[in-house]
Amino acid sequence: MSKAQTNGEIDGLVTELQAVGREASHVFGGLSATQLNWKPSEQQWSVGQCFDHLIVTNSTFFPDMRKVAAGTYKSSLWGRISPLSGYFGRYILGALDPSKGRKIKAPRAFLPAASDVGGDVIGRFVGNLSEVAAHMRATGGVDLRRTIITSPAMALVTYSLFDVYRIFVAHARSHFEQARRVTQAQSFPTA
Repeated sequence: MSKAQTNGEIDGLVTELQAVGREASHVFGGLSATQLNWKPSEQQWSVGQCFDHLIVTNSTFFPDMRKVAAGTYKSSLWGRISPLSGYFGRYILGALDPSKGRKIKAPRAFLPAASDVGGDVIGRFVGNLSEVAAHMRATGGVDLRRTIITSPAMALVTYSLFDVYRIFVAHARSHFEQARRVTQAQSFPTA
């Protein structure tokens, strides 16, 4: 796939992220702080934690995305020689696909707040998605498939910037659905 074709897909991915943001505002924007922080069990995340996790995770990629856009990004030695970059991208995308039944535990660097999440978390999430979209568009002149990024959470994990962008969308959809399931639990507090 040529650079122009790959970068043309940025618009589609940005559109999907914007749709998740609109849906999140519509479905979760009216929840109270109590509802946002309610957890079905101690081991499960609250609605607020789902969105806080997305904000934390997305933001860890911003420094590299800025460097890529500025033309100053340098892949690590491992990123340049790793034969696993395509594998890691496919693996993470597969783990985020509910039909495949795989799950991966969030690395420590990507964990949400352990206690109460602020009542403004949905607004912050929508703002974060706007920032993600701006960074994605800023890399429009780069060969996204050949630009290899090292995971901010694990130096062994590398993937193409194009896969990172696809992961942003799949990750947002996955946790949106997780948050929706929390609100559908029998014990979920009303207003």
